[in-house]
Amino acid sequence: MKSIVLSGVVAALLVFSGCSTTEPAVDNKAQEVEKPVAQEVEAVETETVSTEDSMVDSSANTNTQMSMSDVESELSAVYFAFDKFDINSEMQTKISKAAALGKDGAVNYNVKLEGNCDEWGSDEYNFALGLKRADSVKKALVAEGIDGSRISMVSYGESNPVCSNKTQECYAQNRRVDFKLLP
Repeated sequence: MKSIVLSGVVAALLVFSGCSTTEPAVDNKAQEVEKPVAQEVEAVETETVSTEDSMVDSSANTNTQMSMSDVESELSAVYFAFDKFDINSEMQTKISKAAALGKDGAVNYNVKLEGNCDEWGSDEYNFALGLKRADSVKKALVAEGIDGSRISMVSYGESNPVCSNKTQECYAQNRRVDFKLLP
């Protein structure tokens, strides 16, 4: 009997104290925080684009785009062994060629290194491995004389395959780092 009364009192307290007719203050603050951050990013982005556009217009806009595609077509992917992120000697020559292009033909561009993996392993593991592969290539490019501030990295894990067959040759094509030029 005592437990029934005690549980009834606890239930009544929960009902009366748990209901509120006012909006939580946290939601309003979250909305206020998001708006200024988005506006700040847009303002910076607009300023940067307009500055670069005026600089590009003073040179030659079509030549810049063509040379960017020309340079990007000469950059080839760096491939890795299964479950590895170290660079072998054959791939080091590709990195040396990319570094030479970065010093001569692509001085005005930044580079995005895209780390990729095959489908073996968990998503978390493959994202980490893709980032380690991109970091290995970045370190090799910096060792070749490329400024590290010009290089950004991203890992796609297993989500960006170039081949989807279930063969060893296909898996080997997906274990790579791709070069993408950024203006």
